[in-house]
Amino acid sequence: MEIPFLNMLWVILLGVLLAGYAILDGFDLGVGILHLGARNDKERRIFMNSIGPLWDGNEVWLVTFGGALFAAFHDAYATAFSAFYLALWLLLFALIGRAVSMEFRSKLESPGWRKFFDVCFCVASTLATLLFGVAVGSTMSGLKIGPTMEYEGTFFDLLGVFPVLVGLFAVSMFALHGAIYLYLKTEGELQQRIRGWMWTAFGLFLTMYLFTTIFALVNVPAATENFRKYPWCWIVVLLNVLAVANIPRAIHQNRPAYAFVSSCSCIAAFVFLFGVALFPNLLVSSIAPAYNINIVNSASSPKTLGIMAIIAALGMPMVLTYTGIIYWTFRGKVEIGKFSY
Repeated sequence: MEIPFLNMLWVILLGVLLAGYAILDGFDLGVGILHLGARNDKERRIFMNSIGPLWDGNEVWLVTFGGALFAAFHDAYATAFSAFYLALWLLLFALIGRAVSMEFRSKLESPGWRKFFDVCFCVASTLATLLFGVAVGSTMSGLKIGPTMEYEGTFFDLLGVFPVLVGLFAVSMFALHGAIYLYLKTEGELQQRIRGWMWTAFGLFLTMYLFTTIFALVNVPAATENFRKYPWCWIVVLLNVLAVANIPRAIHQNRPAYAFVSSCSCIAAFVFLFGVALFPNLLVSSIAPAYNINIVNSASSPKTLGIMAIIAALGMPMVLTYTGIIYWTFRGKVEIGKFSY
């Protein structure tokens, strides 16, 4: 299959957007997953304020990814939303629940009120992460896509063993990512407890990583099929393994920033390997390969892709600059003040 330059460019840009979202929103979803581990109201406020100035900006990457997919590969967008319709409603509910929990939790002093939103925040963060993972696993396993590019299955067809495994793997990965981030943002006795959480989260992450990888190698041939065509991709696999191995090393050496960089690298590598497993498809049909939706048969016109590339070239530097300024402004340890969450 001959792939035009603009189609390839937009696949790469979608990968960058997805990786950016997974890395940035990954740690604040992870903070939410760990939220109920805090012992008292002050600690929970510290958790929320560690991501308070950042979480909404992080989710812009997901919105941008969805908009870019809609404009560049509209057929893939339409089929994906059809296949994951109920899952996307649940995801939307979870993301809204996270936002509402953060904004409403501290409006009243009532312990019951705050406990309710604490539970909502944790459950919504965990559910959103699980759904993201299930979507990735289902896409790799293949969807019941027919000859008209329409999804012919049900919601429960998405819940196979591998998708659920990937969902649990995503929860463990973001929990680890969030624990490392919290260690960077806290101090004192709370920070030392979070250090223990990092080790526990890493153990769970490594266990799920091994189980998911072994299952994929045995039961999901598409996961490694493209490695025969593009053997250089094994370099990313090696770098990913080294990044995973470096996380406990960095934690042991008390270098949390180093561990966080390694965690970010792992997530970026997983997104890359997900893209390699699908390429050149965006959605794989489990009914017949002829029904696969790829980056050629689902793409917009070359003129549309060209205009989008110009807009991206103008807009991305501004987005990256804004993101950098926000992260620089709110660097350092969390401090609870009058106007904190």
